[in-house]
Amino acid sequence: MPVLPGAEPFRHTGDPVGVLMCHGFTGSPASLRPWAQHLADQGLTVSLPLLPGHGTRWQDMQLTGWQDWYATVDHELRALRDRCEQVFVCGLSMGGALALRLAAKHGDSVSGVVVVNPGNKVHGLAAKALPVARYLARTAPGLVNDTVKEGVDEVGYDRVPLHAAHSLRRFFQLVDRELPQVTQPLLLLHSRTDHVVPPVDSARVLSRVSSVDVTEVLLERSYHVATLDHDAEQIFEDSYAFISRLAPDRKGTAAT
Repeated sequence: MPVLPGAEPFRHTGDPVGVLMCHGFTGSPASLRPWAQHLADQGLTVSLPLLPGHGTRWQDMQLTGWQDWYATVDHELRALRDRCEQVFVCGLSMGGALALRLAAKHGDSVSGVVVVNPGNKVHGLAAKALPVARYLARTAPGLVNDTVKEGVDEVGYDRVPLHAAHSLRRFFQLVDRELPQVTQPLLLLHSRTDHVVPPVDSARVLSRVSSVDVTEVLLERSYHVATLDHDAEQIFEDSYAFISRLAPDRKGTAAT
């Protein structure tokens, strides 16, 4: 199935500091592309893959689950480790959960974690009905382009495949149990108002990780897809400063 325009993966070969970027559930690399480009422009090596079932049509996603999505980012992380001296993981929404699990599983191979509005739980009464509901209906309405800024397109699905949503719920439960294994420096940015992932998810992440070096940033002018919203530049700058602090040899090496 052809990839939707704008949903293509992005890769850039730069210096020996690598960054793996993980997009969200029903979304695509379009939601992180400006952020990825910003880091690439600073000379970093960047990998932003397209997760299986995403970026084409929702019917394709119906055939995938968390094991497929995680396997993709795990493979990309291993590839970055083979050619980079340090690797950082970043993610938006479900991509934040993917990044946190990578950190939990790969330990010192991950130098730091940056997450934006990370998902931790599928909320609402409907979530508890997913094990049965997924056999009664194929999809439910989705919510894309949750931004204050108008004219934004994250190239996501406006339908949520319920089999995939059930898998997401199980993945969040798994990651929540593994959060105490996250010990790396953590930069967590979250929006005050988010119609997809409530701020309580960020609070849960912060309360359960074992990281000592933790920075929390409140985004005042953005909704869920903050990476395409009014606070995008702050996310870009804060994440690069975070990476530069933990990779001191990069100071003064930004691309010109």
